[in-house]
Amino acid sequence: MANAPAAPENAIARKVDKVSRDRAMLRTWLMVVVATLFCLVLVGGATRLTESGLSITEWKPIHGVIPPLSAEEWEEEFALYQRIPQYQQVNKGMTVEEFKTIFWWEWAHRLLARGIGIVFAIPLLFFWLTGRVERRLRGPLVGLLALGGFQGFIGWWMVSSGLANLVSVSQYRLAVHLTIACLIFAGCVWIMRGLSPHSRDRAPESMHRWAMVIAFLCIFQIYLGALVAGLDAGLSYNTWPLMDGAVVPSDLLLQQPWWINLFENPKTVQFIHRLGAYLLWTAVLIHMILSLRAAPGSTHARRTIVLFGLVTIQALVGIVTLLTQVQLHSALAHQGGALIVLGFAVAHWRGFIGEYPQETRIEVRD
Repeated sequence: MANAPAAPENAIARKVDKVSRDRAMLRTWLMVVVATLFCLVLVGGATRLTESGLSITEWKPIHGVIPPLSAEEWEEEFALYQRIPQYQQVNKGMTVEEFKTIFWWEWAHRLLARGIGIVFAIPLLFFWLTGRVERRLRGPLVGLLALGGFQGFIGWWMVSSGLANLVSVSQYRLAVHLTIACLIFAGCVWIMRGLSPHSRDRAPESMHRWAMVIAFLCIFQIYLGALVAGLDAGLSYNTWPLMDGAVVPSDLLLQQPWWINLFENPKTVQFIHRLGAYLLWTAVLIHMILSLRAAPGSTHARRTIVLFGLVTIQALVGIVTLLTQVQLHSALAHQGGALIVLGFAVAHWRGFIGEYPQETRIEVRD
């Protein structure tokens, strides 16, 4: 009897083992969600670059899953598109076959958006009902699900801006739509990283603060990039490092009031996006140098090297995208690179906090 392990210790070990298995399942699920979100944003970018986002002029959350299946249905869908300004002012004379090309991009984008809801909601319900979702995670996960539902409304709100008076969607609404998508993406990465084992390396608090600032700079830079995309600002001033022949181009505050240039002047918006890239690159460089000095050899410091490499590659892809006048493949690589940088920056920030504490308390009954 003296050699028998204590029952409470066995119970705690079993509980720790169960929590570890449950967390592994949740991490795998969130990895699938993050990968699907990545694909969704890329297809959304392709939809924007091919000017396909207004090809479906009605919001049919359920029936819209089924595309036109006959020549008559294609003609009906095309007739709806012919009523909006984009067709009348930009694509007048387009054939049904040409219309199908832009239709399929937007349809795929909407199908993926519906699919991500299923990929997130059904497994979450299963994990919840089977007791695999820890109490501390329930609120954040339900919040992400609600934000995803709201994102569907934002998507239609964005599309509707181009159906009456504009030939494309509002850059304001596009920026909101992309930013919310990135917040959902970042939230999933944050929770997934918190469910993963962490290094026990210690790091100064200043490194943690730098990582937090960099993550927010990534989100802000993506917002600026969405404004550039919404205004097609990348299609002009395709030189680097000079812009319009100068380090600081003229006519940045041409419109009145002055602040409207920050959102509606293509030259100003592109210039600010460039400045944002310089700021982010510099911040990551400083973070890496300070980290290598403060905690040389630590896991945290090594992550800063990877982050700096990712940001540098992303900057180079951005320059190539600009110089080649926003070709589809380079532009999508730039958008995908932005998500990779954001995801790694968020995971890096989360790495300073450590994994979620495991609940090992058990009830002992007489």
